[in-house]
Amino acid sequence: QVQLVESGGGLVQAGDSLRLSCEASGSTFRRYIMGWFRQAPGKEREFVAAISWSEGNTYYADSAKGRFTISREYAKNTVYLQMNSLKPEDTAVYYCAARVATMNEYRYWGQGTQVTVSS
Repeated sequence: QVQLVESGGGLVQAGDSLRLSCEASGSTFRRYIMGWFRQAPGKEREFVAAISWSEGNTYYADSAKGRFTISREYAKNTVYLQMNSLKPEDTAVYYCAARVATMNEYRYWGQGTQVTVSS
């Protein structure tokens, strides 16, 4: 059973940085795409970034380009989201998700970690 556990959220000020972590277990993830999503109060969940576990190809939402970096660490089975120059509009619950690369839908989700950016 695939499990994803996020950590690293918190309360920061605008302009600060945070690094979110997603520890994955329960499978070999070579054929997976790992993604980060977020959901702000009253809004729909939106895609932030993704990375292919094997090749390391990365994908970003326009709102994340230039400020956020997704990466993975094989030895720790962990995916990171480095977030710089944070803005109040980045405030949301951030979720880690995983899908098999050949599938369109993310099947596995973490419980989420809160990120709050004050102005």
